[in-house]
Amino acid sequence: MKLGNITAMLTKSRVAVGKVEYEGDRTSKNDEFVAKVCESNVLNTIEQIRLKSPILKEMEYSGQIKIIGGVYNMDSGIVTFLE
Repeated sequence: MKLGNITAMLTKSRVAVGKVEYEGDRTSKNDEFVAKVCESNVLNTIEQIRLKSPILKEMEYSGQIKIIGGVYNMDSGIVTFLE
């Protein structure tokens, strides 16, 4: 079943969840697990940008740009940058 844009988002979320190695409660009720999935999703998105955009990948390789991701904490307003 396709749900428009939500289908693509859910697919990406499943990939992020699948990449997280975590021994505890793997549900949305576990804040630590959710944070790890969020970081996994950001890092996967960076990887996909590099794979799907040879132009951006080359610009990064040559030092013209830097591709980084960030996680915004809605409670504190702080962005933690990931590389």
